[in-house]
Amino acid sequence: MAKPLADVTVVEMGTFITGPAAGMLLADMGADVIKVERPDGGDPFRAFNGGLYSPHFQTYNRNKRSITLDTRSPDDLASFDRLIATADIFIQNFRPGVVEKLHVDPARLRAINPRLIYLSISGFGATGPDRDRPAFDTVAQAASGFLRLLVNPANPRVVGPALADAITGFYGAYGVLAALHERETTGKGRLVEVSMLEAMAHFNLDDFTHYFAEGEVMGPYSRPNVSQSYVFQCSDGGWIALHMSSPPKFWENLAEAVGEPGMLARAEFASRTARIANYEKVAAFLAPIFASRPRADWCATLERLEVPHSPVYSAPEVIETEQAQHLQLCVEDPAGPHGTFRTIRSPVSFDGERMMTVSAPPTLGQHNDTLAGHAEKAAAAE
Repeated sequence: MAKPLADVTVVEMGTFITGPAAGMLLADMGADVIKVERPDGGDPFRAFNGGLYSPHFQTYNRNKRSITLDTRSPDDLASFDRLIATADIFIQNFRPGVVEKLHVDPARLRAINPRLIYLSISGFGATGPDRDRPAFDTVAQAASGFLRLLVNPANPRVVGPALADAITGFYGAYGVLAALHERETTGKGRLVEVSMLEAMAHFNLDDFTHYFAEGEVMGPYSRPNVSQSYVFQCSDGGWIALHMSSPPKFWENLAEAVGEPGMLARAEFASRTARIANYEKVAAFLAPIFASRPRADWCATLERLEVPHSPVYSAPEVIETEQAQHLQLCVEDPAGPHGTFRTIRSPVSFDGERMMTVSAPPTLGQHNDTLAGHAEKAAAAE
């Protein structure tokens, strides 16, 4: 099994999503990620229905080990320092000022281990007028201009998953891997910093590029209009998505599929420009046609005619598809602390090898004895 980061040790003091997401990505690649948690409940994301193993926590903490330490205690701080002395990477996503209170600031840890790569994740950056503002997923999406592209003006409400949190974690891991590569040459670690605002602004690059290049401020319908993307409900209640893009053949084939060979002679269908300008009219014309037949019938017809489409699946439907099963998307750990742990494997393969093993997220302090003993042996060896 390919584990390209098998010789990398990560100490993570991440909570909620951004820090743990970065740690999980590294753990998926084989890194030994040691999650340091406070003894009185651990990562706040653990709490759920009176327990400490929430689905939220499980999402971002697989393939890790857990140790409980309170670094405000001299004894626990000494144990923590022993972990840092041999670590390659440290991850934290605390609000500004917290790391000093916990004695895990960059200057102190990098003095212990000059090769340490220190990842610091914040909401709005380490400096500036918004430095101390609390930042959560929706706040970062809104502040970066991204949320505006998701909100339906006719029914404004927040939709979708915690994109800003997860994406910031991705950027954090991305920066860490670059610093890890550089260290092979320099022998020195780096302070890697990423904020949710910066991560989401970069992820929202298309929006800014249109503004810089053309003075165009994009809205929630800008991309679907240009890409000619649609969602229609079928007679059985299922939804189907189309992404028609630019090639005329897709529209010609769609006209055949819906039994309207003269459709493209209509003014609103006459050209790509016309379809973009008349997006709502195009959707209104097609919607009742798709509502006349069940989704499976439409999928068979559209697949035969090579019209880009997909059913709008739910999670249970996705994992039952033949393609998902062929790709072995689901992996499991039968020895999870609360029974079999199931998840979606890492999407990255190396030389055709998929990452088919997974360890269930740890219970709080599950590896206290193992890790404390290891740290003591390492200290004695020095």
